[in-house]
Amino acid sequence: MKAYRFPLFLIAAIIIGSILGILLGERAEVLKPLGDIFLNLMFTIVVPLVFFSISAVIANMSNLKRLGTIMTWMMIVFIVTGIISSIVMIAAVTLSPPAAGVSIQFETPEEIDESLSLGAQIVQAVTVPDFVDIFSRTSMLALIIMSVLVGFATNLAGSEGRIFAQFLNSGAQVMRKLVGIIMYYAPIGLGAYFASLVGVFGPELLGSYAKAMIVYYPVAILYFLIGFTLYAFIAGGKSGVKVFWKNILTPAVTALSTGSSVATIPANLQATEKMGVHKDVRDVVIPLGASIHMDGSALAAILKIAFLFGIFQMDFLSFQTFAIAIGISLLVGTVMSGVPGGGFIGEMLIITMYGFPMEALPILAILGTLVDPPATMVNASGDAVSSMLVSRAVEGDEWMDEAERPAS
Repeated sequence: MKAYRFPLFLIAAIIIGSILGILLGERAEVLKPLGDIFLNLMFTIVVPLVFFSISAVIANMSNLKRLGTIMTWMMIVFIVTGIISSIVMIAAVTLSPPAAGVSIQFETPEEIDESLSLGAQIVQAVTVPDFVDIFSRTSMLALIIMSVLVGFATNLAGSEGRIFAQFLNSGAQVMRKLVGIIMYYAPIGLGAYFASLVGVFGPELLGSYAKAMIVYYPVAILYFLIGFTLYAFIAGGKSGVKVFWKNILTPAVTALSTGSSVATIPANLQATEKMGVHKDVRDVVIPLGASIHMDGSALAAILKIAFLFGIFQMDFLSFQTFAIAIGISLLVGTVMSGVPGGGFIGEMLIITMYGFPMEALPILAILGTLVDPPATMVNASGDAVSSMLVSRAVEGDEWMDEAERPAS
């Protein structure tokens, strides 16, 4: 019970927050600043944490070939799990169409800024024009790339870079301790944030989007419970399942409440350390996964497509439609998520690929907001179990036997 004490404390705080949200309604938004404090603390720590963690692990890596192996398997795992999540949601929306009986009045969307091409958006995602801009969570993918390059440069500097490598390693340790301090405030912050979410968005769940919510929430939760249990079993057998569920609740609850995979990086790094995932694996997979691995977003992309097909009374049941939908969900969940405004680009992609009118854009925006909490929970938790799968692929079947886990 000691290992589950803090996660259960977080869950209790969220339940209390949810009850307050129901009772207070929109007045619960007065509690939002308490949640914003926690969210801002996590966003503040995430930039130095990612920089020091990635740079330190590469700077101190004696075998750079291993890094290439880790990243190769990471991408394979991300793509395969993305395809699986897409197929799961296709099955769900086929059995229970999310737009059945729904009537939504179309509104003209706000004017869209098309001044930047997709190429320019990608440039913005992987680089920044000035050094100070790298220290922003809005430039997360650029920060990760720069952290990798700094780690490589330090490693290649040999003995002359040893002192800097020690500084990076020391910085990584200090940031992890700071995360532990911030997490003491998590029950208050997450409880308040969830009260605000339930109070503000609760009424919309009873409106035109209720059927889509009834489809998405159970599927996301079942994928979280059954899918991740299966992945953990593949990664480490019964021991893998046990160690995964023993440590995943804290990052899952953090992601569910904050709606941010980036804000969940610190909790995920702590959890995967306790799972026994090797330092170089978790320090690469977790930060990158927060930017480019989104199983929950892939589930949501399929739901959005099926929802629009139902509203416009189009036939969703065809192989070509399914194939395009899976392709879009992979782009939205693995590629677009690393691009500034990636969610918007993904929704635009859905509209243009199928020829829907632009008036459908607000529908997708609202639906995306309503499914965001469980989607983020699946996204972030998927990064943790993916790090276990990568560990098995890189280190072999006995990786759990050789793992050194800190005391819970």
